[in-house]
Amino acid sequence: MSAALGPVDSALPGVQSAEMIAARLDRLPACKSLWRFVMLLALGGFFETFEMFSTSFVIPGMVRSGVLVATTEGFFALNGAAAYIAATFIGLFIGTLGFGMIADKFGRRAVFTYALIGYASCSLIMACQTDPLWLNFWRLMTAIGLGIEVIAIDAYLSELVPPTLRGRAFAINRIMSYLAVPACGITSFIFVPYEPLGVDGWRWVIAIGAVGSIVVWIMRRKLPESPRWLADKGRLAEADAEVRQMELAVEKETGQSLAPAVPSVEGLVEHKSRFSEMWGPRYRNRTIMLVIFHVFQAMGIYGFLNWVPTFLIEQGVTVSKSLAYSVAMGLSAPLGPVLAMLFADRVERKWQIVFGAVLIGVAGTAFAVFRVPALVIACGALLTMGTTILSVGYHAYQSELYPTRIRGMAVGFVYSMGRLGGSVSGFMIAFAMGHFGVQAALFSVAACMAICASSVALLGPLTGGRTLEEIND
Repeated sequence: MSAALGPVDSALPGVQSAEMIAARLDRLPACKSLWRFVMLLALGGFFETFEMFSTSFVIPGMVRSGVLVATTEGFFALNGAAAYIAATFIGLFIGTLGFGMIADKFGRRAVFTYALIGYASCSLIMACQTDPLWLNFWRLMTAIGLGIEVIAIDAYLSELVPPTLRGRAFAINRIMSYLAVPACGITSFIFVPYEPLGVDGWRWVIAIGAVGSIVVWIMRRKLPESPRWLADKGRLAEADAEVRQMELAVEKETGQSLAPAVPSVEGLVEHKSRFSEMWGPRYRNRTIMLVIFHVFQAMGIYGFLNWVPTFLIEQGVTVSKSLAYSVAMGLSAPLGPVLAMLFADRVERKWQIVFGAVLIGVAGTAFAVFRVPALVIACGALLTMGTTILSVGYHAYQSELYPTRIRGMAVGFVYSMGRLGGSVSGFMIAFAMGHFGVQAALFSVAACMAICASSVALLGPLTGGRTLEEIND
């Protein structure tokens, strides 16, 4: 019995430190216990993505039911589809910028737990609205909760998983998340064109996603707090207890003692968490790079994804067929993370991101040119796959580029810039499509992705195979 507990005994609370907590986490092997945590987080990601991607699928139904209109005379109009899209991104902006820091203050687990039940409740209320003003208000509130959840989850996952497994962990998280794209598409195809039980189909889609989120909230309540966060806050005894539980579970599963933990960074200097730190000499270029990346990736990606059915309808495709085309394109979404698993921990994260951005730009340009349905669907599928490869890369990458003490705040800030860009994308696409046609709107998507790829290629640091402490301290 004592032999099995050797590694744990070597890290007694009396000699515990933040460096030792990190080292003990980083030497954990790939095993069922660790992947169980990842899967519980990923289940939440499924319904977050379902909620986000429902935007493009439900808008045709909202227009059909008379709650919204596709295009408006004015640039800003509350009854336009663009206003609904803007409410989504403004809410994400508020959630990530205004509340990202609370994950640093109150803990990763506490924040993503309350954020999940909060946005699910707001989404259910939104499904009952008939007035554009209140529809957009509750969409805004839902998106605030989504923004808070995303930041806390990314920070939690990066802190819990060893560096040799981090890429694959984020890939699994995104696989589960992007399974929601075809799931949302199929659900919308079944409900949106109709009125089951006399209720608009789009309302059923929103309600199904919200109820699923509540089920996941119940399942995730037993997840532990991030030991790295606890140690960073000086709560070493609690951090030690959490890691002990993980170590015991791993040793019981493998039947072998864990190797002794050796801190990779000695004598770390303590810092107070400050917003100004992310603009200091060490992190300035990273912050600038991520701000540029997020603004333009959100404008490009959501400028396409939120408008796919509408693009097709504007070109003469019926509502039912446009949703069918969108579902076909969405089926490729999980394939991106599946492919990413093959190279997630072998290829530098920055080059994964650059590849994804280039693929989106090329596929978006081709989508604008082709007219044959099979080619249009193929280009849309490639573009969708590119967005998911990009997503796997940047969700892991941005969380690696800042230390634990400011991770939630810094990632929340840069991520919020993208949500601000996304809020403009709806109006940009609507304006371009209304005045210059669908092709002009799609060419703007390609231009945005070229800027994304350039910013990461020129300014992004290398992180492959390194611990969070080696990257940041």
